[in-house]
Amino acid sequence: MAQLSPEQRAAELRLELNFHNHRYYTLDDPVISDAEYDVLLRELRAIEAEHPGLLTADSPTQRVGGDPSPAFDEVEHSRPMLSLGNAFDFDELAAWHRRVSGLLDGADFQMVCELKIDGLAVNLTYENGVLSQGATRGNGVTGEDVTRNLRTIRSIPLAVENAPSHLEVRGEVYLPVAEFRRLNEERAERGEQLYANPRNTGAGSIRQLDPKITASRNMQIWVYSLNSSEGVEFIQSHWKALEWLTDLGFRINPKNRLCSSLEEVEDYYRYWLERRHDLPYEADGVVVKVSPLQMQDQLGVVGREPRWAVAYKFPAERATTRLLEIGINVGRTGSLNPYAILAPV
Repeated sequence: MAQLSPEQRAAELRLELNFHNHRYYTLDDPVISDAEYDVLLRELRAIEAEHPGLLTADSPTQRVGGDPSPAFDEVEHSRPMLSLGNAFDFDELAAWHRRVSGLLDGADFQMVCELKIDGLAVNLTYENGVLSQGATRGNGVTGEDVTRNLRTIRSIPLAVENAPSHLEVRGEVYLPVAEFRRLNEERAERGEQLYANPRNTGAGSIRQLDPKITASRNMQIWVYSLNSSEGVEFIQSHWKALEWLTDLGFRINPKNRLCSSLEEVEDYYRYWLERRHDLPYEADGVVVKVSPLQMQDQLGVVGREPRWAVAYKFPAERATTRLLEIGINVGRTGSLNPYAILAPV
């Protein structure tokens, strides 16, 4: 078989990645693992770096998430909800740190380490202290208005005292592991197909047309950033912003850590890599952020990713299971679609 040219391979990868983006972000039903997706994305990014003329505006390397569902009103974000670049080992993390340090002329900087929650990113807007809108990330620029569903999540404040007249925060909505197991136990008792994982079950819960379904699933949120700066000019760092948001009553992960060196970041990563299964939620890595906000502004954004943050991913997990049964779904057009029923691991 003839080897594909870089142009042909890039086109092939764009089609494949757009398909998987649609499955993951819009249908909440992925057909490959995050690790397999990352391999494809890294290959496309490498081709585009070697052949800049092949970079297109619609490339998956230049966008975030999936298109908003037509079932919801669209929301244009005041600032894009960006994705994160990945580091898969300490060498890649150190390379990110060197790049950041070089762009800051060698200045020292503190970093905030946060567990990377495997959920659905949302933007919450408060007007005069009252929750007025909640939106999904969507394609990064335009998201879906899911305010009614987010209001059912008890850990999202409906009102905030002592807040600026306009306040925007961002966080990760997720389905706790215990709740995921409860839902699957109920589905097993009814003889229904089990949900695949907490992330996609949770994302599907937020994008329900009936808020009562969302309310029945005991979703949670960790707020991870302050998006608006109006009236909060006194906040000079991401760490201080998290402390201020805690004081306002937002749910901030107490496992966040302020680090002054790359060694401290690695210690944090190793600690949670060994204990990730003790957490009551799914986490697939550690997000490392430059803390001083002035430095974040100085570093800026490249493509779809902020230079001042990186996702230090946990290794992909593999397990052996047993095929219990092969089921058949009948599609709307009458097509027969097989699916596997596997023993839980």
